[in-house]
Parts: sequence; structure tokens; C-alpha cells
Amino acid sequence: MFAVYGKEPNFNDPLASVVVGEQPDPVVKEGWVRVKVTHASLNRHDVFTLRGMTSQEEPIPFPMILGNDAAGVLDDGTPVVLYPVMGTDDWKGDETIDPHWHVISELVPGTMADYVAVPKRNALPIPEGLSPLNASLLGTAWLTAYRSLFTKSRLMPGQTLLVQGASGGMATALIQMGRAAGFDVWVTTRNDEGAAIAERLGANKIFRHGDALPRRADAVVDNIGTASWEHSLNSVKRGGVVVINGITTGHLAETNLVRIFVEQIDIRGTIMGTLEEMKAMMQFVIANNITPEVGAVVPMTEAREAIRNMIAGRTRGKTVFTR
Repeated sequence: MFAVYGKEPNFNDPLASVVVGEQPDPVVKEGWVRVKVTHASLNRHDVFTLRGMTSQEEPIPFPMILGNDAAGVLDDGTPVVLYPVMGTDDWKGDETIDPHWHVISELVPGTMADYVAVPKRNALPIPEGLSPLNASLLGTAWLTAYRSLFTKSRLMPGQTLLVQGASGGMATALIQMGRAAGFDVWVTTRNDEGAAIAERLGANKIFRHGDALPRRADAVVDNIGTASWEHSLNSVKRGGVVVINGITTGHLAETNLVRIFVEQIDIRGTIMGTLEEMKAMMQFVIANNITPEVGAVVPMTEAREAIRNMIAGRTRGKTVFTR
């Protein structure tokens, strides 16, 4: 079948590992289903995969089909969206803290292909009011953003949320859901294009990266990492929350520990979300008439150029591939 895959780990030149070609059809295990993919979205995680990076002790078994997220149809014609978190069959509770959790395309073939196989519980019927295109991008960035806002940040309507970044898939999700939840959404950006996107999506205030703020925020959500970490800590109020959910500029940063304990700052890490959070997030999107920001819709055959743009930092909103 047609597939976009990484042929081997290549940390320094991930694009060199990308192949647009053919891979074997998926193996449908007992209790699993086959999904014919109609839409699959691009995530920063795909770049990590190409670099051979994973949170698991077990290495990625290359060649690996890319893609965490997708919408498609079951063999019986049912339209479904994929919940990307997988783990131990008998694990109960929060899937993201299962010691053996992983996401589609780490240990099992991903979604950038004609077909993907997943456990039945990971194939959710698409709710009425949600298109396959919009459903296909909700599983990773949007789910992580939802958990950051509604499980981790402790924000209440009217309080101030600072989003580090303005135009990527995570940032746009945070802006759109934050505004719908009634937060006072502040955003940092590097350029005029990002500022224009943030303003269009409803951000209340827009600043350049590193700018001093008029006052400190109740919560900061940071998926940038090294480049923004100091600013995030300096921008949160006493007793506030910093949620870290990504590392697009690197994973190592110096930290002023005195500020953390004197100001009683709560630093909370998060990644992905539970199955119930994904269901709740989809209903939140529908109930608030949110149209997720899509930067590009392109044929999956053109995935290589889209991945190049993500590596170069040129992605705006979410990129969705179609089959």
C-alpha cells in the first residue's frame, strides 16, 4: 500500500529519512480494526520519529510509517477518528501514565498510509457536527492543548492565559479553545504573520517573544522549550502555573529555582490526553462552533515538502494530508 515512512533514524537530517513509497498492508490483530485513511495530520512528533527520538525504552522499529492522527472509515463504512494513545491492554485509569504507553507510529505503523490498524477502542465514531478533515487533526496537538488548559492549568474564566507562540498547531489550538473557555488569552510571537494569525483567532493581547508583560499571567502554556523557558517563568504570577507540553527549540534550559519556591510557582508537565478527554474535547469543539485552524490541505503524496516546512518552522496551523 502507499505510505509515507522513515527508512531509518537520522537525528541531524531527518528529512533525508523520509520516503514516499510503498509499505506492507497493516496486520489486523484480534480486537483491532482496519481503517481506510482519508485524512491524516502532521505533527512535530513526526520529526521526532524521523530523528529516532521516543519516550519509550524500546527503540522505534524502522522502517516506520509516520503519522499519529487520522480520520477514515472502517471496513463497514463507519466514519471514525483515531485516539492516538496506546498501551497495556489491562491498564485502568489515565492512559498517559501507563508505564508502557506509546502513540501510533512509535511502536506500531502510523497513519500516513492507505490503511492503518488500531485497537477497537482507538477508533472513535466521528461525532455529528465534526468533519473528517477537522477530526483528523485533534488527536495530538489539540488533545494536548485541551489537557493543558482544562486538566493542568487550573484556569477559571476571566483569568489570564499566556501562550508561548502564535501560529503553530499547538498555539492555535490553545488560542481557539482558550477564547472559547472565556480566558483572557495573551500570545507571544516572533513576527507580524504570527501576530495576524493570533489576532484573527481572537487573542486578547499580542506581544513579541521576550517582551515584558504589563502584568504577570495566571498561567503560561509553553511548547517552545529552551528559547522561551526563562520568559515563561518570569511571566507567571505568584502561585501561578506553568504548563510545559513541548520542546520545539530544545529540551535543556537553565532554571531559577529560587523564583520557583519563593513565588510558589507550580510547574506541570503534560502530554497527549486520556480517551475521555478526547471525547470531551471533541464535544467542546462542536459546542463552541470552533473551526480548527488549518494551514494547508495537501495530497499525502506531497508529504515530504510539508515535513520540510515543519522542520524549517514554516508551518502555520495544522497541515492535513488527504488520500
